[in-house]
Amino acid sequence: MRDGLHLTPGMKVGLFGGSFNPAHDGHAHVAETAMRRLGLDRVVWLVSPQNPLKSSHEMAPLEERMRSARDMARVVGPRMIVSDVETRMGTQWTVDTLRTLVARHPGVHFVWLMGSDNLAGFHRWRGWTDIMRLMPMAVIARPGSLLDSRSAPAAVRFARARVPAEQAGLLPSLEAPAWTYIVAPLNPRSSTAIRSMSKRSVEDG
Repeated sequence: MRDGLHLTPGMKVGLFGGSFNPAHDGHAHVAETAMRRLGLDRVVWLVSPQNPLKSSHEMAPLEERMRSARDMARVVGPRMIVSDVETRMGTQWTVDTLRTLVARHPGVHFVWLMGSDNLAGFHRWRGWTDIMRLMPMAVIARPGSLLDSRSAPAAVRFARARVPAEQAGLLPSLEAPAWTYIVAPLNPRSSTAIRSMSKRSVEDG
């Protein structure tokens, strides 16, 4: 199966997974910051079919979330790729998705991207230590989670593998485990706030 990502050996590519329920400018902030600070050629937004840590009734339909992600990725620029490859591959867990992509794209330098709000609970993900050892990871600071994420179990477990933020540009070429924590101007928007705004607008209408 072709995954439609059009990646070539030597590329530095960020993989940015999530439910994007909906996508918001906080996601754009993570993608844009990672692209700029890591010197990435592409950032792939992996829109998950169903977040295993969330109940299905909390999730908007995949097509709606894909559209939301495309709208937000378009703001960042043309090097953003929004993909439903997880759905097409039939992978449920992030670790399986990443293993498959690494196997399909030899020579591509992948980096796993996440907001710092996700790092605090990263140790609850299935195969999280395997993810850390599979590819480098960049954590982008998000509001309200700066202190909690730096003391997160994953940060403590892999403290020796941490790369100083000023050396973040080296990350795509490093052998895993290697990760960095990047603090950039913060954007406080959240999916929850957007959903609340949408609900209020419907009620007001």
